[in-house]
Amino acid sequence: MDHDYLIIGAGIIGLSLARELNKKHPHASIAVIEKEPDTAYHSSGRNSGVLHAGFYYTANSLKARFTRDGNSELTEYCKKNKLTINKAHKVVVAANEQELGPLFELEKRGRTNGVDVKIIDEKELFSIDPNARTFKHALYSPTTSTVDPVEICRALKNELAGKGVKFYFNCRYLKNLGGNSIRTTAGVFSAGTIINAAGLYADRIAKDFHFGKEYIIIPFKGIYLKYGGTEKPVTTNIYPVPNLKNPFLGVHFTITVDGTVKIGPTAIPAFWRENYQGLDNFRLNEFIQVMSYEALLFLKNSFGFRDLAFDEMKKYNRKYFVHLAAHLVKTLDSAGFNDWSRPGIRAQLLNKKTLELVQDFVVEGDTHTVHVLNAVSPAFTGSFPFARWVVERCL
Repeated sequence: MDHDYLIIGAGIIGLSLARELNKKHPHASIAVIEKEPDTAYHSSGRNSGVLHAGFYYTANSLKARFTRDGNSELTEYCKKNKLTINKAHKVVVAANEQELGPLFELEKRGRTNGVDVKIIDEKELFSIDPNARTFKHALYSPTTSTVDPVEICRALKNELAGKGVKFYFNCRYLKNLGGNSIRTTAGVFSAGTIINAAGLYADRIAKDFHFGKEYIIIPFKGIYLKYGGTEKPVTTNIYPVPNLKNPFLGVHFTITVDGTVKIGPTAIPAFWRENYQGLDNFRLNEFIQVMSYEALLFLKNSFGFRDLAFDEMKKYNRKYFVHLAAHLVKTLDSAGFNDWSRPGIRAQLLNKKTLELVQDFVVEGDTHTVHVLNAVSPAFTGSFPFARWVVERCL
């Protein structure tokens, strides 16, 4: 099985890379291998579905640019392909005087990044969502929306298959054989260029090719609580002012494409890479490796990991979890949040030397292999422009 390009992983990044390669090299032989039966079984299909606007990130950063451009490109893709999208918009609300400074910093970043955002007062906030609560001011983002990430990935797969891209499902990467050949559970594949977009396993595969030596992926589990009552508590996505020093946005309200209201997510340190529930997908070697690094982070309290771990574990208590979201609104039917969502795992890259979380995209490789080590949130939103950037510079 010989191809010009071989992509490992059929999540949103692998699919977007295949799409860009097909545009640039329409006559090239492109194949995508995936260990699962279909696309979007992990992070790409288990994320919040939010198309972020791009105002959280430092001015002119790659993350800011990819998010801004990706928002408009994915919105247009959904429109063109008649995919579901909920243009529920978004507000970021302040809890007190101390949070107004960071709130205005978000507006400054957004405007510098070319994102449509504006500071509004309490009266304007009431017209957007009467139940949202803030201190004096809030930030309004009219381009934030929600989509069905699985639907988008399946649409991309069908589009690419129609253009000749080959998909091999139930095909797990096993080993680098050298000479740009790899062994999989479905046999040996060779390619002119191998592209590693394996998400939770990207670092392990990269090391097989002598890349990513400084990094390891630490998994964090994200769970939402869904509202099961009849009267929806909010009409727009409501977020708190985040701690800009870490990559997590805090507990917030999200309205999905079908109108479901949910609060979350958690960012609970997971014990192995696919630690979704119970002992599902347990692997002893992963458990030992992940736990050894998490224990080190805990002891040193690197980037506040110890405090984060304690705070996140408390979110398994439903009442406590709902309480964290309650200050974002005026009234809340706490009992209505009674259904936990399907868990997702965030593949967060850790620098092993500095013990810091890497908060931007990381790509390594040479003329024969390319490794997407960190497709950090909001990678789903930024997937199209990010893939274009990788193809233009590396392929």
